[in-house]
Amino acid sequence: MTAKCAVNRTGPVISPKQQLDQDVLADTLKKEIKARKRDAQLERPGRRPGPLRQLWSYGKIIFNSLYFNVLTNWDTVLDSIFEPVYWLVDNLTRWFGVVFVCMVIALTTSVVLIVYLCVLPLIVRTYPAHWILWHLCYGHWNLVNIVFHYYKAITTSPGRSPQEKTDIPTVTICKKCIVPKPARTHHCSICNTCVLKMDHHCPWLNNCVGHFNHRYFFFFCLYMTMGCIYCSISAKDMFLEAYYAIESYYQTPPPNFTSEEKIFHKSLLYLWVLTSSVAVALGSLTIWHAVLITRGETSVERHINRKERKRLKQIGKVFRNPYHHGRINNWKMLFGVERTSHWITRVLLPSSHPPHGDGLTWGCPPYRQDTMDTI
Repeated sequence: MTAKCAVNRTGPVISPKQQLDQDVLADTLKKEIKARKRDAQLERPGRRPGPLRQLWSYGKIIFNSLYFNVLTNWDTVLDSIFEPVYWLVDNLTRWFGVVFVCMVIALTTSVVLIVYLCVLPLIVRTYPAHWILWHLCYGHWNLVNIVFHYYKAITTSPGRSPQEKTDIPTVTICKKCIVPKPARTHHCSICNTCVLKMDHHCPWLNNCVGHFNHRYFFFFCLYMTMGCIYCSISAKDMFLEAYYAIESYYQTPPPNFTSEEKIFHKSLLYLWVLTSSVAVALGSLTIWHAVLITRGETSVERHINRKERKRLKQIGKVFRNPYHHGRINNWKMLFGVERTSHWITRVLLPSSHPPHGDGLTWGCPPYRQDTMDTI
């Protein structure tokens, strides 16, 4: 019996499966060779991808860095998008701070000149002696407090976070300064530094409001509001007379007012409108800061505490502000009142005494310590 088999005269026998594997391997090698040739052509001098392809690749890298980061959220994305706007606002605020300070000085000086040249002479001529004495005493006391506290607010440093390594306890690391931040310290993008107990950056002071000048800022707002209210109330009757006189300028025939009388009328009109407007605007700001001081918060901490209060409420806990020492004690700590006489020497009269504490460490009230440890 003869066996039938296929014999390859030129080599060994190859099965169909082996032949298929060889074909697949050959195709793979051909593709790899083509890819290497394409890469080699791109690497040649003068053969770079076009600008649109480069822009597209760069955009994909940016998008992936935002999208695939586990720490990324919508706040980070929006901050990245609006970063040019923040940069523009910060630089404009920094450069226009000097202009705002000059405006405050110019407007305050104009009001003081009108009071000395127009209002006070009229008061001296028409008011009784006791009212004249009251206006002189109260007006000059208010003016001295305004000038003193504004000067101290713009020239006193709010307090900077230590740039070198210290033993002071810190709560976090500033992602911009790359230095440890003590409690209640926040970074000011306009001043480009970390400020102790930062409240906000005030363009009208061209300075941050922080631990060492918070009292000066609040007293300036308070005394300026009181001064504006005093001027608007004292000059109300004079303003009405000046307003009716200016309205009569357009009668036929016009009244025979001299140029000095017309300047007098317009000055009183300017005085009353300016002081009344500032009293409303600045008075609202002063009340707002008074509420924050009563709560033991700053403007920055108010937003942080509100978010923390909502977060703890969702898990069945109650938030307690660790820096709230009681309403009266919060005011005493801000004003630096340690004795009863300090309400006169440090509150009613100008004083340059330092604030309570160093702004680096903050102690919790004893009755809140255990509560804060549990939260």
